[in-house]
Amino acid sequence: MSDDRLARRITYNVWMDNILIRRATESDLPALGRLGALLLRTHYAFDPLRFMPPGASPEEGYAWFLGSQLSEEDVVILVADRTGAIVGYVYAALEPQSWKELREPAGFIHDVAVEESNRGTGVATALVEAAMKWLRAKDAPRVVLWTAEQNAPALRLFSRLGFRRTMIEMTRELPLDK
Repeated sequence: MSDDRLARRITYNVWMDNILIRRATESDLPALGRLGALLLRTHYAFDPLRFMPPGASPEEGYAWFLGSQLSEEDVVILVADRTGAIVGYVYAALEPQSWKELREPAGFIHDVAVEESNRGTGVATALVEAAMKWLRAKDAPRVVLWTAEQNAPALRLFSRLGFRRTMIEMTRELPLDK
């Protein structure tokens, strides 16, 4: 069996305290949009000059974007399903070698979002670990992620899961020429 077929067959149906970690489906898109919009609003509040403004309907935009990723071979979107309600998700992908990032091929965790009422319950840990299981099955030699400097809970989570700081993003706004 090919590595790709094996990675697609890995079971992510992991139960923990009435929460099932499973692959996202199209029927999950409204919840994914809501959680993605939460992520976008949170980051925008951290630094409105650096992050995209949420706009009028970020739920629709995020649902559209994640929906466009569902069928990509090198992408996985997993959800935390608490008896039919989606309380979190992780979006991860395989990324090729990048000369601009001075990085060899890697797995990349793009998003981790958990409803506020479910934080601190192990949902984010279970989602990240399931994404890393998928990335490992796809032969990713390492996993990279970014998190906002101001997001102390996420920094603690990722450190606890064995991630180390390797790069620091710095941003400077440029004045507009008039």
